Amino acid sequence: MTRKPYPSDISEEEWHFVAPYLTLMDVKPPQRRHDLREVFNALSWLARCQRLQVSLLEA
Repeated sequence: MTRKPYPSDISEEEWHFVAPYLTLMDVKPPQRRHDLREVFNALSWLARCQRLQVSLLEA
């Protein structure tokens, strides 16, 4: 990672667990423009925000 990690980023342990499932394709296919871990961090963050929003709406 070339940036300072955010608190919401996944840990090294979580990444080592999920990476084999995400990298079943070639590591550098022609259509990939962004680092896979960065994309996964963003999707994880969005999922957490969505859960928080839903729980606030249900309250």
